[in-house]
Amino acid sequence: MTKAAAKPVRPSSSNWWRGAVIYQVYPRSFQDTDGDGIGDIKGIIARLPYIASLGVDAIWLSPFFTSPQADMGYDVSDYCDVDPMFGTLADFDAMMAEAKRLGLKVIIDQVISHTSDQHPWFKESRTSRDNTKADWFVWAAAKPDGTAPNNWLSVFGGPAWEWDGVRKQYYMHNFLASQPDLNFHNRDVQDAVLDAVKFWLDRGVDGFRLDTVNYYFHDKELRDNPPHTPDSDNAGLDAPDVNPYGMQSHLYDKTQPENIEFLKRFRALLDQYDDRTTVGEVGDGARSLRTVAAYTSGGDKLHMCYTFDLLGPDFTPSHIRHCVQSFQKQVKDGWVCWAFSNHDVTRHLSRFINKPEERAAVAKIAISVLASLRGSICLYQGEELGLPEAELSFEDLRDPYGIRFWPAFKGRDGCRTPMVWEKAKAQAGFSSGKPWLPVPKEHAAIAVDAQEKDKASVLAHYRAVLAFRKAHPALVDGEMEFLSTNEDVLAFTRKKDDEQLLFVFNLRRGPQSIALPQGLTIREVLSMPGLAGKRENGEIHIGPLDGFCARI
Repeated sequence: MTKAAAKPVRPSSSNWWRGAVIYQVYPRSFQDTDGDGIGDIKGIIARLPYIASLGVDAIWLSPFFTSPQADMGYDVSDYCDVDPMFGTLADFDAMMAEAKRLGLKVIIDQVISHTSDQHPWFKESRTSRDNTKADWFVWAAAKPDGTAPNNWLSVFGGPAWEWDGVRKQYYMHNFLASQPDLNFHNRDVQDAVLDAVKFWLDRGVDGFRLDTVNYYFHDKELRDNPPHTPDSDNAGLDAPDVNPYGMQSHLYDKTQPENIEFLKRFRALLDQYDDRTTVGEVGDGARSLRTVAAYTSGGDKLHMCYTFDLLGPDFTPSHIRHCVQSFQKQVKDGWVCWAFSNHDVTRHLSRFINKPEERAAVAKIAISVLASLRGSICLYQGEELGLPEAELSFEDLRDPYGIRFWPAFKGRDGCRTPMVWEKAKAQAGFSSGKPWLPVPKEHAAIAVDAQEKDKASVLAHYRAVLAFRKAHPALVDGEMEFLSTNEDVLAFTRKKDDEQLLFVFNLRRGPQSIALPQGLTIREVLSMPGLAGKRENGEIHIGPLDGFCARI
């Protein structure tokens, strides 16, 4: 197993996050050290040298807080403690120290749009209509006929309202019924949430990934959402089409204007500490980029956001060009974090490939493209191995979303199966016990140790590409401009100071040639890892799933 020596921490900079490469760790599935089949913080500590060896700048940890685990930790019952299944606060502090030694920043999830129904705040809130936390959650009376207050839907299926017999009222939940929504119109709620954020800031956390950041506020008047129409831009397009959530235009249940002022409060707290950052998850249909622009502009709200634009099935030059240009047009002074995979979507190899035998080639060209885009980038554990989506039986599912919509939608478990470390070991080295999700044999075959000594492996390619990115300032935060080519070729320049680079990517399964744009002079062909395109007679010739890079 690769051991990375401690590397010097980069000079402190409030802009370290601009152009950073962030590696997402899903703690349940990363490394188990106690044999219970569930990953833990000690396992993360043991594997931090591997993460550092990839050449990334930061890790993002999915939730590890105390939780009943109804939604795999996205239902928090204590914001200021570690769930015993993952370890202790002392383990967390030890992880922070080791990450710092290795020069890695640490970003953690903050799931503050809702809590678990086991959170003490909600337990008190539901006891009566006049307790001290009575309006800490979104409560509303039934209609005269006993039905829900309005037509809002849950992302996870069914109404967004659940009846409580004690209060004789409905409470709102955008996700599971066991995930009641906090009432951010109440200033005390905002204060309590920010206190929890301060708890982790004081422990040295470098940043926060804000889950469902546009879901914090709801319409005070509880107006019905209108139906989705072909010309509406705020339907639930971030949900699978088997889910009726997408049939509404979500005007009133999320993305409310009051959120801007809360994000300013959040940023003001972070600005009391050195070199901290935020990245917001924006699920907002076709209006996502407008929301990102509003949330990242002015330097007084979020540092950066990511949307679901590149998390779909389309891996074409026209789609990537459209996403990036749309961001550049709408978000003038904000910053974006691009990703092809995360814990909520089908792994990108399974979305992008046409046949299994092209997995390695697609994995390599995908990271080459991602690492060339302007913005920060986020990698999801296992993608550096070229892991495809796992095929699971219904009996193996743990994701309530997948269980609810099976078989039309298989949920998110297929991208959450355990990390594979050692090809020949039981459970591929993830655990000595039975893992919480199965370890596919096809994943074990391409485990870390099977790729470490192979210079042609996907893992080796990731390391080489990330090193290339870090070596060129234009790729970290330089300007980006697309070149006019045919729709099947992705061509653009990156420029910072005196460095100007040309990239041309062929995402087709056949060779292509393009003429050099008028007035463009190639000074030096660069050996970007894995790209074999050539320049001949004023043209660039590129093989299938390949590219070309030069200094201009």
